[in-house]
Amino acid sequence: MDTKINEAIKNALRQFGEKYFIEGVLNKNKVIQDLDGYDKDLLEVFVSDEILRSHFTMDVAESVVLQTNKLIDLLEADEYWKDSFTRYSKKIGLTSEGNFIDEATDVVLDFPYKDTVLKASMSKEDTDKEDLRPNEPFLNEIIAREEIDTLIDKKILVNAKKYDENGEHEIDNFSEDDNLIMKGNNLLALHTLKEKYAGKVKLIYIDPPYNTGGDSFKYNDNFNHSSWLTFMKNRLDIAWELLSNDGYIVIQTDDAEQAYLKVLMDSLFGRNNYVNTVSLLFKNIAGASGGGQDKRLKKNIEYLTIYSKNYEQATPFNSVYNYTPIHKLVKKMREDNVSWKYTSILKDPGEKVYIGSTTDGAGDKIKIYKRKGYVITSVNNLMKEEGLTEKEIYNKYGKKIFTTAMPQSSIRKRVLNKYQEIESTPNELLSIEYVPKSGKHKDVLYEQFYRGEKLRLFAWLSDVTEEIDGILHKADQLGTFWSYISEMNNVNKEGSISFDNGKKPEKLLKDIITMTTNENDVVLDFFMGSATSQAVAHKMNRRYIGIEQMDYINTVSIPRLQKVINGERSGVSEDTNWKGGGSFIYTDLMEKNRGFLKAIRNAETQLELNDIFEFMLEEAEIDFRVDLEEVKESLNQLTFNEQKKILIGIIDKNQLYYNYSEIDDRNVRDLIEDSDYAFNRSFYDGRGES
Repeated sequence: MDTKINEAIKNALRQFGEKYFIEGVLNKNKVIQDLDGYDKDLLEVFVSDEILRSHFTMDVAESVVLQTNKLIDLLEADEYWKDSFTRYSKKIGLTSEGNFIDEATDVVLDFPYKDTVLKASMSKEDTDKEDLRPNEPFLNEIIAREEIDTLIDKKILVNAKKYDENGEHEIDNFSEDDNLIMKGNNLLALHTLKEKYAGKVKLIYIDPPYNTGGDSFKYNDNFNHSSWLTFMKNRLDIAWELLSNDGYIVIQTDDAEQAYLKVLMDSLFGRNNYVNTVSLLFKNIAGASGGGQDKRLKKNIEYLTIYSKNYEQATPFNSVYNYTPIHKLVKKMREDNVSWKYTSILKDPGEKVYIGSTTDGAGDKIKIYKRKGYVITSVNNLMKEEGLTEKEIYNKYGKKIFTTAMPQSSIRKRVLNKYQEIESTPNELLSIEYVPKSGKHKDVLYEQFYRGEKLRLFAWLSDVTEEIDGILHKADQLGTFWSYISEMNNVNKEGSISFDNGKKPEKLLKDIITMTTNENDVVLDFFMGSATSQAVAHKMNRRYIGIEQMDYINTVSIPRLQKVINGERSGVSEDTNWKGGGSFIYTDLMEKNRGFLKAIRNAETQLELNDIFEFMLEEAEIDFRVDLEEVKESLNQLTFNEQKKILIGIIDKNQLYYNYSEIDDRNVRDLIEDSDYAFNRSFYDGRGES
């Protein structure tokens, strides 16, 4: 059975009788010849057909132009003529000017399935490898353009409920201020979100399947290179539309596909919108575990590939820091024979005596004071005097510890000139008071100290440290190498949930969210997993959207977010001063054929399978290419498992969920609760938003 486009072409050609057919079979060479020769009668017939006009024409200077090249390409695609509006060979690779990489060095990523959507099942259980082509465990089906339109149309949402401090509640409305969790295929869920959230998401963070073949990973993490690229391209296309003009997308991978991902992102987001690649250290490689290096080095690094949607409009990064307890930092520097400068302590600043004033560059007053009766000592002296450890001294006197420097600042020069003008004796210790016009202390009255006749400026340890839980930490701004070794040691305890493999530390997400967003911005993660992104966004007062297809969303992800609402204290809770509160809304994409898929796999008896098939004949959407009568005649001749495979194979994978356009169909409406019906109207049409 042909697609609508193929059928439209045949119908147009039948108007010429047998001119373009040989014994009822299309003579494609004759059609191509006449298209190439701009046969007037043929062009008029093609332009007159509504379907062909919509797919193969363009308006130029108020005239309709038939794109004969596209038609010829389609007709030349022998392999796909019967089942696809796709002209390319089944290969994805790096190409230059149409040639593959072995023929050139100037390369771009080229996709063969220009009109193909790889929606893909997300779990190993969602597909049977034996049903598909070798090495193609994902549902990689070639589908026509009009089928894609049906596939990605927005879906009906059911089982809507709200979670807050009082538990779970049924709801019938939705507001964009609500946090949202959706269960369903993430490609289709993204298109469901498009109308409401296009251009509104500040950060997209995803941790997709790495394409490594790791059997312990619950996602179907072993599909071939070309499928992985198509799978990612489909999702990144719609992700780009959801992202705000000043937003960022951050994709976490290992090295299996990172290089190709970079080329893919260059083609989708634009090379000029590339921002950074960050290396993530998750574990140390030590000892001789694993029997040596074999032929490859052991992996302990993953990557964040970061792009902006529009680099010129992107919000500048907020600074993110790595924190090291000062006593540990000092000890390590001593072991490494590196000098540590912050060893002096202004134990008592003494009395300040006003001696005169100067002005800054803007003409504002700078008051100058001599200090009398001050006490300056060292860390080592105080350790002896007070019988305290180095750690205790740094934590007790952290705000008084300093080193000195010789900055080439205009303020220092002005103060030095004024001091030499009004004082005859060399300076021991003086201070100034003024209002800085920039920097950390901008627009605030600030006290600054100078020591010695050359006025060496005090640089305070407190300006480069933070006190966390009573312990002073050195804060170092992060570059493109981030370490989470200690966090990975405790990652299994975070969120008080168990999740084997793939669980990311909350500190990593806190750093990403801090760097790219501000409070109330929207964060989207459509490979939700154990809900680390959503948990951290919740604690940081960001709005968030999470999408997950796997069933553990209801046993792992949702319970974790409920614990966040109840004030759980793991992960970054202390860093964010999290006390609990807030809410989120959960909903499912309404299953259609996907329900049949699960029923077939779960069937345990022949009678049960027969009942499912009978129900499928009444309600299921069957693949249009299937000869259903032949299936009926031959099915009972197969084994039980073979029957399962056949029934899975004939289901139309483009009809896994009900489209919103069907919500008022009588048979569909009967399946939807009144509250869910109202929720859909609120979500899509804005009726009754809270």
